[in-house]
Amino acid sequence: MTTTSIDIVRQMAVDHRVTLAKESSHALADTLLFKKYKKGERILDEGEICTCIRYIEKGLLRQFYFKYGKDMTEHIAYEKGEVMCLESYFRQEPTRLMIEALEPSVVWEIDKASFDQLSMERADIGVLYRKILETSLIESQIKADTLRFEPAHERYNKLLQIHPEILKRAPLIYIASLLQMTPETLSRVRSASVNG
Repeated sequence: MTTTSIDIVRQMAVDHRVTLAKESSHALADTLLFKKYKKGERILDEGEICTCIRYIEKGLLRQFYFKYGKDMTEHIAYEKGEVMCLESYFRQEPTRLMIEALEPSVVWEIDKASFDQLSMERADIGVLYRKILETSLIESQIKADTLRFEPAHERYNKLLQIHPEILKRAPLIYIASLLQMTPETLSRVRSASVNG
């Protein structure tokens, strides 16, 4: 059975515990854009503007950047996750972050201008929009706090607890980068976790 844009809007509402009126669901669904990406395909490049929120129906996406010539993973998301480059999205300025598909992925794009407009016209869409942005900001804060305050094994265990899918599906080099540790440290932490 093929998933429709209205199915996606309903799923997003469920994910964020928001009740949408039928008309609002249809109005938002009409703005969604369906995209498919191959494994390794670049979805957003450095210097481009993030003009939409991407909702993942199927697949695994990675946000990353380069620092001193090194590839650094900022975020990994999978089914029912939303991906956006926050600063670029809000300011509509070029981003330093890039997005790529780590698996063949099916993504629905919600254009910022349409989402802004609909959220002003319809209070229930405004609530959904706010919840999506809140979720993204909270995830960023949790990640920043984890990196600041927790040792390697606690960072790994938190990822295992909150996002086990990432540990099952993402390449180890990207998981290590996401947790800001070397692949060697990640290997040690993983074996200690399995044996502990």
